[in-house]
Amino acid sequence: MVKRKKIGLFFGSFNPVHVGHMIIANHMVVNDSVEEVWMVVSPHNPLKDKASLANDHDRLHLVNLAIGNNHKIKASNVEFALPKPSYTIDTLAYLKEKYPAYDFYLIMGGDNLGTIDKWKNADKLLSENKILVYSRPSYDLGDKALHHNVTIVEAPLLEISASYIRACLKQKKSIQYLVPDEVYKYLENSSMYA
Repeated sequence: MVKRKKIGLFFGSFNPVHVGHMIIANHMVVNDSVEEVWMVVSPHNPLKDKASLANDHDRLHLVNLAIGNNHKIKASNVEFALPKPSYTIDTLAYLKEKYPAYDFYLIMGGDNLGTIDKWKNADKLLSENKILVYSRPSYDLGDKALHHNVTIVEAPLLEISASYIRACLKQKKSIQYLVPDEVYKYLENSSMYA
C-alpha cells in the first residue's frame, strides 16, 4: 500500500508574512503533524478588508523569501487562479481533485476555529477535513475544539500582527526581528507598505 503524503495547508493573507507565521509552519513539520506545509497566499479572505492588502504576487514573493531553502515548507498561489473571494472549502475541493494521493490538513489558529461558523459550508468543512489548531491564549476555542476532526497542537506562539508591522512601516519604524531577515531586507528597500 502506498503511503499517502500528509500536507498541511496554512491559509493566510500573509500581509506581510512574519516570524510568527514561520514558527507555526515550521513547528507543524518538525513535530511530525504533517510532512510538508503549503503556505497558501489568499488573494481575498471574504472576512477581511481587501483595501489594506498588498499585491498578491508581492505577498507570495515575501512568503518565498521567508521560506528560503526549507524544502518542507512551500509557498502556494493556488487561489490566484480560483474565483474570488477565496473560500477554503472550494480551494480544498480543487486541491483534493488535483492531488488525489495527498491527505490535506487545515492549519488554523484558535481564533479562526472560534469563528468557523461564519465560513462557507462550515459543517462540511469540519466533517470532511482534518484540522490542526494552534490555540491562542486570548481566544476561546468553544465546542468545535471537541470535534473528532480537530486536533489541538501546542505550538510556540508570538503575539505579532501583520497590521502592527504595516503600521510600523508606514511610520518608518524598524521591523527587524518581527519578520524573517530576507523579508526585512526586501521591505527596507520597498514602498510596498509605505
